[in-house]
Amino acid sequence: MARGDKDKYTQEQKRKAEHIEQSYEDKGLPKDKAEARAWATVNKQSGGGDKKGGSGSKTSSTDKKTARSDSAKRAAKSREGHPRNSSASLESQTKESLLKEARNKDIKGRSTMTKAELIEALRKHG
Repeated sequence: MARGDKDKYTQEQKRKAEHIEQSYEDKGLPKDKAEARAWATVNKQSGGGDKKGGSGSKTSSTDKKTARSDSAKRAAKSREGHPRNSSASLESQTKESLLKEARNKDIKGRSTMTKAELIEALRKHG
């Protein structure tokens, strides 16, 4: 469980933390880590508990707004998935997934290609 008393947080912050925690658990994170990350996110976005003291209590409203925006952009980017044609993305895939992609793009001779050849062919094909 995350450290600290959560009494200083508003109901909105508590609900937000619950939703974030559930999202992390759905992705396979253990409950304790999901909870810790959820509260860290709430602290980053809102500056901590509503009352005096706590993490981020001296964070300016401009900084809080920027943090919320940055966090939202990172979250949206993680939901988009990874770009399929970037070099790093292609090289991190298995040969089987590269073959599947080559099959979808109807690349000729794919069954006899090595992983490196598949990557090169997929890059050329675009």
